[in-house]
Amino acid sequence: MPPVGVEQPAPPEEEHPTSEFALPPGLTAEPPAEQEGSAFVPPAAYSAASAQHSPPAFTPAYGVPLVRLPQNAPWQDRMRTMLRLPVGERPVPEAPRKEDESGPSVPRVLDLTLRIGELLLAGGEGAEDVEAAMFAISRSYGLDRVEPTVTFTLLSVTYQPSLVDDPITANRTVRRRGTDYTRLAAVYTLLADINARAHEVTPEEAYGRLAEIRRNRHPYPGWVLTAAAGVLAGAASVLLGGGPTVFFVAALGAVLGDRLAWLFAGRGMPEFYQFLVAAMPPAAMGVLLTMLHADLRPSAVITGGLFALIPGRALVAAVQDGLTGFYITASARLLEVAYFFVAIVVGVLSVLFIAVQFDAQLNPEGALRAVERPVTQILASMVLCATFAILLQQSRATVLFATLNGGVAWVIYASIAVTAEGSTVMATAVAAGLVGLFGQLIARYEHTSSLPYVTAAIGPLLPGSATYFGVLAIAQNNLDQGFASLAKAAALALAIAIGVNLGGELARLFMQAPGAAAARRAAKRTRGF
Repeated sequence: MPPVGVEQPAPPEEEHPTSEFALPPGLTAEPPAEQEGSAFVPPAAYSAASAQHSPPAFTPAYGVPLVRLPQNAPWQDRMRTMLRLPVGERPVPEAPRKEDESGPSVPRVLDLTLRIGELLLAGGEGAEDVEAAMFAISRSYGLDRVEPTVTFTLLSVTYQPSLVDDPITANRTVRRRGTDYTRLAAVYTLLADINARAHEVTPEEAYGRLAEIRRNRHPYPGWVLTAAAGVLAGAASVLLGGGPTVFFVAALGAVLGDRLAWLFAGRGMPEFYQFLVAAMPPAAMGVLLTMLHADLRPSAVITGGLFALIPGRALVAAVQDGLTGFYITASARLLEVAYFFVAIVVGVLSVLFIAVQFDAQLNPEGALRAVERPVTQILASMVLCATFAILLQQSRATVLFATLNGGVAWVIYASIAVTAEGSTVMATAVAAGLVGLFGQLIARYEHTSSLPYVTAAIGPLLPGSATYFGVLAIAQNNLDQGFASLAKAAALALAIAIGVNLGGELARLFMQAPGAAAARRAAKRTRGF
């Protein structure tokens, strides 16, 4: 302390009591937020004159709008909206937890989430739907700060209790894929019960039901699947103008190809070789009819046998993943489709090349004549869809709707491509869009996956004819014509996939929106940002 009589010194400037959150002198408060701002502000906006009128470039001081998700919306829409929001804007769950305040064990919930996600991904679901299901399970059991990640063969989920705690990460590898839509529907029933307020499904009960789903046998035995493959090929040959004899010959070729594929699968051969040998018997049957000089449209026999082999399910899932932003998974699925497609081409091309060496007169021009038999073709398309649904191991309750959906798709396609003589690509896209629309609507009504109602219904639209004609042209050394036909087959396949995805997105427009902020923030990137 200074002595008495000495002037007290002024306090240092750094000790003046001030607030770090107060506005400095000469600056004004931030104006109200506009509809949307941009992080790329022109240099003139940094001047003192224009700073007051520039849009907010970062998070405003008054926060971001609160997002509320209505509880009466389907859980798929609510979880999809949560995934499409930035992490900082996701609302906390308003419903109380189903367990006590401590909640179930975190590793156990993460393991349950991964096991259910594995079944969905192995069953053919899109990556976004798998992430939405994993997110719903975790939040249902009280794990709010969860980030699921889905790729083609790897599932991972990360949980961070708070900003200062270490995150917990678990992952699971998907090594085997199978087609069983009955099992897929059972998984969706379990998901609906876990997310429902009226149900109290503990992790132990969920594990028990999951074990029952895994133990359940397929609804159809092997001989039924083989017979369904034969009937599918026969129905496809009738769509292309074949008669009863062509139907039975195509069915026989498909049955032989299916048995060969089962034989190779039992020996542990990769799927590439299974597709290769499955495509050879139908081609051999068509070549045999040609060498016997029987006017029975051998091209319809070969094309019919290819309908059961074209991987339409994987193609639709690949395009859906690409459109929703899962580019790694989409690339892997497209590569898988390309391998299967090459296997089919190699199998058919091997038989056709041998036939050309024996001077077999394979004439594709005779098969290009459009045959209008509306009633017969509509019935054939419905039979094709029903047998396709059996091959996909669908439950009997969904086969009827898939059959009717496929019949409507064929009517729309034939009306545009055959009757009106329009573009086949446009007709395929429109018909596939209606398939996706109707399938998504009935799936949302039943609170289940849309795959059982969509995949089998696109069977009549698959590009079997373009694939066969391209392979035949290559075998006859007409490379330009062959690659052009194969490019047309690829365009038709993409039209199917995009149409199905667009129809599913349009179906959501008829339902209640899950929130005002449901639009994807990542849409800015399409404008170059």
